Order: sequence, then C-alpha cells, then structure tokens
Amino acid sequence: MTKCKHQERHVDHASEDASRRINRPLDEARDRMDAIGPQTPVDRRLALNAKASDLLSGVWSLPPTQYLVFRPGVGLADADPASTPGFDGTKADGERFIAVSADEISRYQTLLYANGSRGSKRRLLVVLQGMDASGKGGIVRHIFTQGNPMGIRYKGFGKPTDEELSHDFLWRVRRELPEPGWIGVFDRSHYEDIVMPHVYGTYPESVWCPRYDLVNEFESQLVADGCSIIKIFLVSSRDAQRRHFLGRLDDPSKHWKFDMSDLDARDRWDDYMAAWQEVFERTSTPAAPWYLVPADRRWYSRAVVSELLRDALERMNLSWPPLDVDPDEARRRLLA
Repeated sequence: MTKCKHQERHVDHASEDASRRINRPLDEARDRMDAIGPQTPVDRRLALNAKASDLLSGVWSLPPTQYLVFRPGVGLADADPASTPGFDGTKADGERFIAVSADEISRYQTLLYANGSRGSKRRLLVVLQGMDASGKGGIVRHIFTQGNPMGIRYKGFGKPTDEELSHDFLWRVRRELPEPGWIGVFDRSHYEDIVMPHVYGTYPESVWCPRYDLVNEFESQLVADGCSIIKIFLVSSRDAQRRHFLGRLDDPSKHWKFDMSDLDARDRWDDYMAAWQEVFERTSTPAAPWYLVPADRRWYSRAVVSELLRDALERMNLSWPPLDVDPDEARRRLLA
C-alpha cells in the first residue's frame, strides 16, 4: 500500500468516526423529541427539551458561542472562510444536524411566542452582515425554515430613503424591531450606517464615529428590555465571492441579483475588512457579542446559525404560560 493510499484510508476512518460521534447524540436527541406528545406533562416536556438541547450541543467539539465569538486582537484575516471549526463531520452530518435541530428550535420558538402573547417582553433579534454573495439571503431562508414563519419578521436594509435620512440613523431600525414573542431578522442593519461612510467618506468621521457608542447604548437598552441579540458576520473569501458572482452572470434566473455596484465594493475589499474589524472591536459587547462565522461552506454556516438560535432560545429559560380561564366553565360551554 502506497503512503498516499494509507493516508486516504486514515482520513476515511477519521471521517467515519466523526460521523458516528455526531449521529449518536442526534439519534438520542430525536428520541427525546419524539417522546413528547399532547398528554406529556409540562414539566416532562421541558425536561425532554432540555436534554435534547444538551445532546445537540454535544455534537460540537467546540461550541460556536465560545469558539466563533469575536475576541479583541483576533481579526478577519485570522479566520479561514472555508473552515468548519467545532464541527468535525461531513456536509451530510451537518445537514442532518440542521434537520434535527429545526424541531427543537420550533418548540422553543412556540414557547417564546406563547409567552409574548401573555405579556412577556422576551424576543430575539438576529443581525446578519457580510460581503455581497456571502450567503445572507440563504441564511434568512434557513432561519424561516427552522421555525414558524408566523412568529418571524424579516427586514432587509438598503440605502436610506429621503424620509429615513431626515431622522437619526437608528430611527428606521427602531421601527422594525421584533414585537414581544417574535424573532426579528435584519439582513444588513444599523451597522451599514457606520461602515459605508467609513469606507466611502460620505460623512466626516465626526458624524459616523460617535455612532459606535450610540449603537452600544441602543443594544444595551434592548437587552435590558428583554430582547436577546445575535450578531453574525458571514466571513467569506474573495474567491468564493467571484464564483458566486460568475454564477449569477451565467444563470438568467439570477441576473436580477447582480449589480455593477457589487464590483465597486469588491474593489474596496480591504477597506471593508478594516472598517468591519473596527466595528467588531468597538461594538462586540458581553450583552451583544459578534460571531464571525466562516461562510464558504454554506451548510456549515447554516448549522452554526441553527446552534446559535437554539442556544439563545433555550437560555431564555421560559415555561409554558398557565391557563388563565376557568377550565370547568370552558368545558361546560363547549359541551352544552
């Protein structure tokens, strides 16, 4: 056996071992979720959910909430866009994790929505940022498939309108915040109002630089008011962006996605990276940290988002709201 074949077999065995390590807890998590039925007592349901969540977390050798969170002194240049940190399995393993995790996320989202309908202020905001063709649109679709669209609201932020420019830069963002019990998804966000003038000089530094502190105060107030925040930057490579751009040019059904301004931004890639690095340094806080998610492998970035979603919802530690009517009276009227 040649050295090359020996190494190939070793890699295959390692991949098979990783898949077994991943699928074992996925099987167990599925069993816990399947054990939940209409007659399952509330306490038992919550316990089964918690156990299933623990098993899903165990799929990761390094939790994304720890490994992918931004740390001062660590920059975008240090991230490998094609890597899959914390997940040792294959694409198929990642897609199975997403499928199993979706049911758990859906249960927690229903719990969040139920509490919101009874006066709880708990809600969740997901902020998605990244260069063009980094996969933000795919992540948005992915989030909607993970939960019930009835409790998820999407907002894509583009160039400010004349009306929006007549107000402070956070005005349009405040109008789109999730209601109690809801999940809000921002495709781009208030951070564009810092990065764009930073890169293009459309406003002097005296205008956009103070926005760092305003954003930190804004997000701190949101968290204090019951809104959890997940801020995700999809780290893509220039090579991957080129492939996606060429794919859009070659596919008539994707021509609408392409604009020459995308190439203008690509030409200033390094300027964007420097501007985003400063954003992370100035606005990644304990209350609202940034997560830098490698995005060249789309299945991996979607698996990470699933884990961040489920973890954030579980950490809310919600219980099912009690019945606030007289059950005997309700039954009497139903049976009359």
